[in-house]
Amino acid sequence: MSRKVLFIAAAAVLLLVFLVGTLAYKSEKTSQSAQLAERNRANLVRMHSPAHGKPDAPVVIVEFFDPACETCREFYPLVKKMMAANPDRIRLVLRYAPFHNGSDKVVALLEASRKQAKFWPVLEALFAAQADWAPHHTPQVSLVWRHLEGLGLNLEQLQTDMTAPEIARVIAQDLEDARALNVTMTPEYFVNGKPLPEFGYEQLKKLVDDALNETQRR
Repeated sequence: MSRKVLFIAAAAVLLLVFLVGTLAYKSEKTSQSAQLAERNRANLVRMHSPAHGKPDAPVVIVEFFDPACETCREFYPLVKKMMAANPDRIRLVLRYAPFHNGSDKVVALLEASRKQAKFWPVLEALFAAQADWAPHHTPQVSLVWRHLEGLGLNLEQLQTDMTAPEIARVIAQDLEDARALNVTMTPEYFVNGKPLPEFGYEQLKKLVDDALNETQRR
């Protein structure tokens, strides 16, 4: 057997070993994540978690997000589109993961807006103006206020409520749950308790579609 043939054969074997190893790693990671989510199912949804969609929807998307996260902003309308395409079948539950320095203050503002029943309009206003109040991934809550005009908020009350101890407890609980679920970046999604095998919109859509199909078979 010539050296060239031996070299090609050895390269093919190495490639096969690499591919098998990669698939095994991904499979093990997915299995570990699923087991972790199952053990920590109680950490996925809390009574205080803001949610949109029917409470008895068969598919529940839990998203850990940071309002200063650009990818969170980009994915938000995509998730809304999935929900619109499947009315009453998908529920979105949001969890806070303010990983950017200063994001916790913006999250506190979001939580305070819930006291005035304005959470979703404020969230969408924040995402729309994110480039202004979070330049270079640096959240500055002082730049947020001008983007809240016209939403019917009592801004003075909002500033007072932001410092409420119960809001600090909500943020602390969500961060604790994020750590328990090994959430290290945003956005992070769980669909009916299952984590994404790999991050990406197509991966999220597939997980949602699989969950929708599974509920139809029941």
